[in-house]
Amino acid sequence: MSYNLHWQIHSLESIRYADALKKQQLLFEEMLQQKNNPDRNLVGHLLFCEHPPVFTLGKNGKTNHLLIDAQTLANENIEYFPADRGGDITYHGYGQLVLYPILDLDLLKIGLRQYVHTLEQAVIQTLQLLNLPAQRLEKAAGVWLNPNEKICALGIKASRNVTMHGLALNVYTSLKHFDYIVACGLEGKKTTSILEKTGKKYPLTIIADMLLLQLEQLLLNDLPQ
Repeated sequence: MSYNLHWQIHSLESIRYADALKKQQLLFEEMLQQKNNPDRNLVGHLLFCEHPPVFTLGKNGKTNHLLIDAQTLANENIEYFPADRGGDITYHGYGQLVLYPILDLDLLKIGLRQYVHTLEQAVIQTLQLLNLPAQRLEKAAGVWLNPNEKICALGIKASRNVTMHGLALNVYTSLKHFDYIVACGLEGKKTTSILEKTGKKYPLTIIADMLLLQLEQLLLNDLPQ
């Protein structure tokens, strides 16, 4: 765990989805309570982690986008959780960098749409540093390497302009479990990873540091030092 002037950074390392969700919810409620404090200056928290295998279904997702039954889930040792974020179904597993920002967008002076765009942009710039030509697609949240290959999923929740949930970037994630879902509800799309595209198994901590630097430049540069 570390700090800078504007936000608190948490390294949760490998943690079950349910446990990370509890941590998020506690910080989310704290941030909402701080809304009543006119002297508040902490814009929020960044939680970096990875999860053991789990499928999560967003509040607008379709249950039939999970293509396997409960017995197969048990046999494969994969958990399953309905989630109160936006988006459809996605997969989290080892080798995937997950970031949960709990941020007060009012203090950052941005709206929800700009926030989503900024998260995508931070990932795009991180991947460009690895010589991966990342992009966003219209009406398809997340980050893509081309119109048919997604490398980062994104789904958030916001209340009173405080955010939770976030993004999942495939670093060296095993991709086979994505075959068990219609990832993000998008038919005919492929999921890829940094390892698959570069042949290099970057440590999650290295990618997290790169992503953090991009977020600081995009979100904190205009705040008073």
